[in-house]
Amino acid sequence: MTKTPFFYASKSFLSRSMQIRIRQAIARRKRASVGDVWPILESAGTPPSGWKGWPDGKQFALVLTHDIETARGVERCRMIMDLEERLGFRSAFFFVPERYKVPVELREEMVRRGFEVGVHGLRHDMTLFRSEKEFKRQAQDINRYLKEWGTVGFRSPYMIRNLSWIRDHLNIEYDTSTFDTDPFEPHPDGVGTIFPFIVDGEEDGRPGYVELPCTLPQDLNLFVLLGENGIDVWKQKLGWIAAHGGMALFDTHPDYMQGQAAMASDEYPVQCYEEFLEYVCVNHVGQYWAALPREIAAYCRQNEASVRHGIPRRVCMVAYAFCDTDNRILRYAETLAKQGDAVEAIGLRKEGQSRTVTINNVQYSRIQARKRDEKGRINYLARMVRFLVHSSFLLTFRHLRKPYDLIHVHSVPDFEVFAAWAAKLMGAKVILDIHDIVPEFYASKFGVSKDAMGFKILLWIERKSAAFADHVIISNHLWHQRLTGRAVPESKCTAIPNYVDTDLFYPHPRTRVDERFILIYPGGLQKHQGLDVAIQAFSRISQKLRRAEFHIYGEGSEKENLMMLSNSLGLSGQVLFHDSVDIHRIPSLIADADLGVVPKLADGFGDEAYSTKILEFMSQGVPVVAARTTIDQYYFFDGSVYFFDSGSVEDLAKCIEELAVNPKLRHQLADKGRTYVKLNNWTDKQQEYLDIVDGLCGDHYFSGADAGIRVT
Repeated sequence: MTKTPFFYASKSFLSRSMQIRIRQAIARRKRASVGDVWPILESAGTPPSGWKGWPDGKQFALVLTHDIETARGVERCRMIMDLEERLGFRSAFFFVPERYKVPVELREEMVRRGFEVGVHGLRHDMTLFRSEKEFKRQAQDINRYLKEWGTVGFRSPYMIRNLSWIRDHLNIEYDTSTFDTDPFEPHPDGVGTIFPFIVDGEEDGRPGYVELPCTLPQDLNLFVLLGENGIDVWKQKLGWIAAHGGMALFDTHPDYMQGQAAMASDEYPVQCYEEFLEYVCVNHVGQYWAALPREIAAYCRQNEASVRHGIPRRVCMVAYAFCDTDNRILRYAETLAKQGDAVEAIGLRKEGQSRTVTINNVQYSRIQARKRDEKGRINYLARMVRFLVHSSFLLTFRHLRKPYDLIHVHSVPDFEVFAAWAAKLMGAKVILDIHDIVPEFYASKFGVSKDAMGFKILLWIERKSAAFADHVIISNHLWHQRLTGRAVPESKCTAIPNYVDTDLFYPHPRTRVDERFILIYPGGLQKHQGLDVAIQAFSRISQKLRRAEFHIYGEGSEKENLMMLSNSLGLSGQVLFHDSVDIHRIPSLIADADLGVVPKLADGFGDEAYSTKILEFMSQGVPVVAARTTIDQYYFFDGSVYFFDSGSVEDLAKCIEELAVNPKLRHQLADKGRTYVKLNNWTDKQQEYLDIVDGLCGDHYFSGADAGIRVT
């Protein structure tokens, strides 16, 4: 069932002038808050993967269409045809067959003169999408008119739509009931693309159709509701579409175009439309393919692979973490954003940070401040529960305004997945992504045994959280074996390690030219990371390697203790502590180092916690000395990594010294590391994640909001 906004449901009780005044008030108030998405939504300019461009090398496509809503519009059709014909254009006219008389001779004349005819609903009321049963009933008559008129195109009244119902019940080659972005419509959720796309048929072989989103602001909205006096908005949007190689599809209404001086409250001068067409002729000569909708649809069918993924999903990442600096979250979020999905992230805020920011087309909401200063279990749990409550309210509120298709929740903690309870009830799919396996993480952090009640409670929470999620992702294969053995069916769980993102960690040039020997560690400063072992090992060789420095970047619960240890060993000038840095700076910092250090403790949790740091070092051609843990021996081999006995100060000191004095050995390790990264990186492995998303959401070529209408 499709919900109808109150105003549109009550239109029959209001005069036309009153309707216009109410809509003007709503639209002008809303305009002040939608400047970031209208008239231009930047992310909509991303072409589909494999996009081949327009015929004959044209820069963009120009498609002119008109909705004829009343008998007044029918009377003005020839005026529009004459105007367009004089300037060298043709367009498509969409008629409402059971609202007014559509003369046969007019339709025949249009076809004879090279124009196109389409169907614009059945009666132009709010009943078409009231329920699928009602849609199916009206679709029988719509299909009859499509056949009688010899047309293949459809546009729904008020741009209300459910693309799956259209696919399942109408016999069409294309639909144009969507727009890239238009918050002023009764169904305000745009499809977020200025390119055509395929709405697939079902597996039973039923044919799909081509969706052609309207991409230029509608005339009624622009001139009547928003009160624009000129065509500057049209020119601005057209220039942006042309620059991005998209489709400029116009939807205007002859009903509201007045060629005389006296105009009604819902009319504007036809000269505005004429001026725009003249502007196109003069300023974009030779750049555009002027096509009818059916011609665009036919072209897309011929190049179907290049328009396969035009519609964005709405995805939200949620994590009790600093999402905009967490490598794993960034990889997922930016991968989806690059393919055109609308991605948001809800997470933590550092002191001094803004509450919202958009980076690489991902919108981050930082809803709770956090310092890594938890002193005990109660304090740690209280902050996570508080975040659960805050994120749950925000997710629910946003989902009600504009539904998500997928919510990807990152653990720790596992129970954060329940923040998505309302969205899941309303149809969103949920992924639980376990970065660190929680019961073992808890035991390591707070020093409790696996027989403790707290550990057993966390096992129970783990099972319930995994059962709630539609799919579980775990960050390494060892944990995958454990998790599928105790909490989740293997068919519902996938191991995706922290592959390095080579779009960010591509080889950076070395800029340092001095003779220092630099060791580097960028990451969290927790007990299981073993930085105390590394500092003690460095003190053993610091006198022999007087030009050596150990640079540690990051924050964590052990930072103060590590600094005290360094000072007590007289290393204040050689072990240098730095604050956390933006992830985009890390590759260049690594590239200027001589040796990467990964000193994790093989203490249960650390023994099995996979770290991306090894791959990050390898990506920059920096050799790695790493603790011999179970997880790192599972993924890496001697010769690609220089292993030492975990927890052994003596063995780590020996390995550092050997590598410092042997450049040939360092080069051999670096070369094998580069080869390893070429075979194991996010660019090559990301499809596994995308397949999970596709499997959950299906061939999802319409927004989750298409099942209902909500006005923000």
